[in-house]
Amino acid sequence: MENNASDLIKKVRKIEIRTKALSQQLFAGQYHSAFKGRGMTFSEVREYQYGDDVRSIDWNVTARFHRPYVKVFEEERELTVMLLVDVSSSHAFGTRGMYKKDLVAEIAAVLAFSALSNNDKVGVLFFSDKVEKFIPPQKGSSHILRIIRELVAPQPEGQRTNIAEALRYLTNVLKKRCTAFVLSDFMDTGFEDALRIARNKHEVVALQLLDKGELNLPALGMLRIRDAETGRVSLVDTSSSGFTETYARFVERRLAEQQAVFQKSGTAHVRIFTDEDYIPALKRLFSQRR
Repeated sequence: MENNASDLIKKVRKIEIRTKALSQQLFAGQYHSAFKGRGMTFSEVREYQYGDDVRSIDWNVTARFHRPYVKVFEEERELTVMLLVDVSSSHAFGTRGMYKKDLVAEIAAVLAFSALSNNDKVGVLFFSDKVEKFIPPQKGSSHILRIIRELVAPQPEGQRTNIAEALRYLTNVLKKRCTAFVLSDFMDTGFEDALRIARNKHEVVALQLLDKGELNLPALGMLRIRDAETGRVSLVDTSSSGFTETYARFVERRLAEQQAVFQKSGTAHVRIFTDEDYIPALKRLFSQRR
């Protein structure tokens, strides 16, 4: 037990040092410009001045005082960030670089430290085929360290993936608008409606974590392949060109369908692979939103 606790502390410390440095050096400014001040809150009304946008006229107040008044809004300087972290069994996979679950933990930690540096609230929703754990948004370094501990050693009960359930929970539990990062391999279907509803209330960003080994099967002859989420075992001939071509078409079609879902809902989306540096991908995402 002591060894396990010691190993956990070492893992937490390692990911804290690495991700904190990355967030401070690379992302704080871009994160700020990409996601800060996107919400507006009502402040006051004042008399119309030349050059004001006529769309901001408050017609009720104007009618009462018989001269034009406009609504004045202020940017919401405080942002609430939610990390929706997929902890289903398919993330315990990796043929190169690192496991998907480790990549998820590292990117989530970078985003959490970026939020911390901008004095924003951060919360986490861990999900599999159900909501495993919800950590409400808070500020502070001790809160971030708690999040990292949970990221490093999650203990999910479920094995499969239900993205719709996670999005529905987010929509119901958070009344204030937030920026929600969904970190998942998106090995799921049927979440289109839940995504559309969540997008109407929150800003949703899909970070899809993939391993190239699951996109292109190597030619290794007859293999027993076990589905990590369902436990189903299949015997396949990876040296058969017919099988590999069919599988490649299936993967290509699935990715294209997912891309169409994100585009239709207006959800920002980026794919990140386990054997590639995720920094450029996140920088591109942030720069596109400035």
